[in-house]
Amino acid sequence: MKPIDLLKKSKRIVFKFGTNALSTDEGELALSRLYSFLEDMAALHAQGKEILVVTSGAVGMGRRILGNTDLSDAVSFKQACAAVGQIGLMKFYEDGFKQLGITAAQVLLTEDDFANRARYLSLRDTLSRLLELKCIPVINQNDTVSPNELRSYKDQGVKVCFSDNDKLAALVTAGMDADLLCILSDVDGLYDADPRKNKQAQHLHTVYEITPQIEALGFCASSRGRGGMKTKLEAAKIVTRSGAAMVISYGKQPGAVSKLWSADYKGTLFLPTANLPSKKLWLAYATNVAGGIQINAGAVKALVQKGSSLLPAGIVAVAGEFERGDAVSILDEKGREIARGLTHYSSRECVKIAGCSSQEIAQKIGSKNYDEVVHRDNIVLL
Repeated sequence: MKPIDLLKKSKRIVFKFGTNALSTDEGELALSRLYSFLEDMAALHAQGKEILVVTSGAVGMGRRILGNTDLSDAVSFKQACAAVGQIGLMKFYEDGFKQLGITAAQVLLTEDDFANRARYLSLRDTLSRLLELKCIPVINQNDTVSPNELRSYKDQGVKVCFSDNDKLAALVTAGMDADLLCILSDVDGLYDADPRKNKQAQHLHTVYEITPQIEALGFCASSRGRGGMKTKLEAAKIVTRSGAAMVISYGKQPGAVSKLWSADYKGTLFLPTANLPSKKLWLAYATNVAGGIQINAGAVKALVQKGSSLLPAGIVAVAGEFERGDAVSILDEKGREIARGLTHYSSRECVKIAGCSSQEIAQKIGSKNYDEVVHRDNIVLL
């Protein structure tokens, strides 16, 4: 299957443009390339397609405007660059789409806009309304207030749902029930080895399933980008489990969007593998994980093979600090995350009832509201 076949039946399409796809080799905004992207998306919009854009580039543009080429990793410096660069970046989108008769809408998001269920649903409503009004939402992570680094519950008590725009694009695709995510980057798809280091690397045209072998093909980002193939594969897992398809293609050339649907197409197409219910998808990928619960082999078997709830008897260890109702990782005895769920008990309570029967919960913590630590309706297997 080729992207052109998907385009014919796709009603809603998300385009993600990476920093390198939008920039020249000198780090300036590639104006002619960007305007060609806008023209191609406008043509699809005229055909009745609903278009959403996830864009990078604010930090890079801000760095150039400030005249500071220091590649500092300081979060505050990157946030300052984002604050300066976001204005100019959105002006290009606004002016470009306006010349093509389309209204653009700026949407800046943080992790909490996805992790908080009420805000997540409100975001869906807003984006849906913009599409009904024939606008094209232009979405970016709000780097000015949201730190870029992915934190782990092992050291800071939280694992954020996204720290790069690849995963942001995937969450938008899944959350908006889009049919297709197109990622334009400085690579033309997935290879069986890093093509920058191995000239014999073979290009993969189609991926039918995200297996551990496929995940192992991820490699790091370039100096200006924040993602890399690893984050793109993580995005592909989300998108394909939501029932949508994803394309990775080369974006550092004018007309890169239109080439997706032409005979010149070269990229990697990831085909849908499942259609996870909306709540389960949100729980699996859009929540901020506040801690972890490690369980024994018997509990793993009950969850995975029988679809059971997690009972206190199966708990062997607790990591991080969390409260009732928080999202937690459920780990096997080797520390591998096998599921996520919404807990009925806090980390302090879980420590006290670990290994106990449900009948002992009240005795251990003074009260009992639930027999289960995590009910099966609030568990999603990963």
